[in-house]
Amino acid sequence: MTASRKLFELCGTETERVFSPFCWRTRMALAHKDIKAETIPWRFSEKEAIAPHQSDKVPVFIDGDTSVADSWTIANYLEDTYPDRPSLFGGEGGRAMGRMLNWWGDTVVLGGIFPMIAADIHALLRPADQVYFRKTREARLGKTLEQAAANRDEAVEMFRQSLTPMRLTLKTQAYLGGASPNYADYIVFGPFQWARATSPFKLLKEDDPIYAWRERLLDAFGGMARNSPGYAV
Repeated sequence: MTASRKLFELCGTETERVFSPFCWRTRMALAHKDIKAETIPWRFSEKEAIAPHQSDKVPVFIDGDTSVADSWTIANYLEDTYPDRPSLFGGEGGRAMGRMLNWWGDTVVLGGIFPMIAADIHALLRPADQVYFRKTREARLGKTLEQAAANRDEAVEMFRQSLTPMRLTLKTQAYLGGASPNYADYIVFGPFQWARATSPFKLLKEDDPIYAWRERLLDAFGGMARNSPGYAV
């Protein structure tokens, strides 16, 4: 039942602007499986809300009496618990390759985007969350949020170059998953939707196959991602 399924998702001052890259991976996975869940807006300063589920970060998915944290863990839970619904991986080989791509998405895609948009994310948060975000993210970056964004016009060129393997793949097939999207696509799409939700900075050029791929995923599932608050970049 939908009422028994809930998804804690990160937001800022606007509850409808959900923007965690990991939550978007889970949102897309749930839509792929045609599983409805109630969204519960969550902020960095509300860790007590998810502490009973043995997590201090989102996404946290509640499925009846079961709670699952971490986007990769949730994807595997959905695949194993709902095998009668469309597969996220297309078999164990796809799941194994997805594990590698999950790390690539975290380190290259998400890691490449973060310094360029961190200051923009900060601006969307409530004051209490801004304090936490600045302290933890500047420690991670080794510089201020503003310093990290200062050279983003140059940094974005290096970021685009880092996506060459993905770009070459999308020149020969519509999705990373092949003719139709699967969890491989959602892994990489999550960070791009995170950026779109939080920053007006342009990451992709319109003639890039990755841009066209992102556009297709924005329109997937009835335009779920496109209809979520974000910037037209």
